[in-house]
Amino acid sequence: PQHKCGNQKSCPQNYFAFKIISGAANVVGPSICFEDLVLMSSVKNNIGRGLNIALVNGTTGHLLKTDAFDMYSG
Repeated sequence: PQHKCGNQKSCPQNYFAFKIISGAANVVGPSICFEDLVLMSSVKNNIGRGLNIALVNGTTGHLLKTDAFDMYSG
Protein backbone atom coordinates (compact mmCIF):
# COMPACT_ATOMS: atom_id res chain seq x y z
CA PRO A 1 0.00 0.00 0.00
CA GLN A 2 1.04 3.61 -0.64
CA HIS A 3 1.49 5.87 2.37
CA LYS A 4 1.69 9.66 2.44
CA CYS A 5 5.10 11.13 1.54
CA GLY A 6 6.41 7.65 0.74
CA ASN A 7 6.62 6.68 4.41
CA GLN A 8 6.80 3.01 5.38
CA LYS A 9 3.54 3.09 7.32
CA SER A 10 0.52 5.31 7.79
CA CYS A 11 0.24 7.83 10.59
CA PRO A 12 -2.43 7.44 13.28
CA GLN A 13 -5.63 9.42 12.91
CA ASN A 14 -5.27 13.12 13.90
CA TYR A 15 -1.54 13.12 13.05
CA PHE A 16 0.20 14.70 10.07
CA ALA A 17 2.47 12.68 7.79
CA PHE A 18 5.80 14.26 6.85
CA LYS A 19 9.20 13.33 5.49
CA ILE A 20 12.36 15.43 5.52
CA ILE A 21 15.27 14.42 3.30
CA SER A 22 18.67 16.01 3.80
CA GLY A 23 20.67 16.91 0.72
CA ALA A 24 24.00 15.39 -0.31
CA ALA A 25 26.49 18.23 -0.84
CA ASN A 26 25.41 20.02 -4.01
CA VAL A 27 24.56 16.79 -5.84
CA VAL A 28 21.10 16.04 -4.38
CA GLY A 29 19.08 18.82 -2.81
CA PRO A 30 16.97 18.53 0.34
CA SER A 31 13.21 18.10 0.26
CA ILE A 32 10.33 18.48 2.68
CA CYS A 33 7.05 16.60 2.15
CA PHE A 34 3.98 17.24 4.31
CA GLU A 35 0.69 15.33 3.95
CA ASP A 36 1.76 14.04 0.51
CA LEU A 37 2.52 17.56 -0.76
CA VAL A 38 6.13 18.50 -1.52
CA LEU A 39 6.68 21.86 0.19
CA MET A 40 10.36 22.36 -0.65
CA SER A 41 12.62 20.73 -3.25
CA SER A 42 15.10 21.50 -6.00
CA VAL A 43 12.31 20.94 -8.55
CA LYS A 44 10.25 23.73 -6.90
CA ASN A 45 13.43 25.86 -6.83
CA ASN A 46 12.77 27.01 -3.26
CA ILE A 47 15.68 25.46 -1.36
CA GLY A 48 19.05 26.88 -0.47
CA ARG A 49 22.36 26.12 1.17
CA GLY A 50 22.04 25.75 4.94
CA LEU A 51 18.83 25.22 6.91
CA ASN A 52 15.65 24.86 4.89
CA ILE A 53 12.52 25.46 6.94
CA ALA A 54 8.81 25.13 6.20
CA LEU A 55 6.40 26.75 8.66
CA VAL A 56 3.09 24.88 8.82
CA ASN A 57 -0.02 25.65 10.87
CA GLY A 58 -0.13 22.82 13.42
CA THR A 59 -3.94 22.79 13.56
CA THR A 60 -4.93 23.08 9.91
CA GLY A 61 -1.80 21.79 8.20
CA HIS A 62 -1.66 24.78 5.84
CA LEU A 63 1.74 25.99 4.68
CA LEU A 64 2.49 29.46 6.06
CA LYS A 65 6.02 30.15 4.82
CA THR A 66 9.22 28.56 3.50
CA ASP A 67 12.73 29.93 3.75
CA ALA A 68 16.40 28.94 3.70
CA PHE A 69 19.02 30.21 6.12
CA ASP A 70 22.61 30.16 4.86
CA MET A 71 24.64 29.10 7.90
CA TYR A 72 27.96 29.28 6.01
CA SER A 73 27.93 32.93 5.04
CA GLY A 74 26.39 34.02 8.33
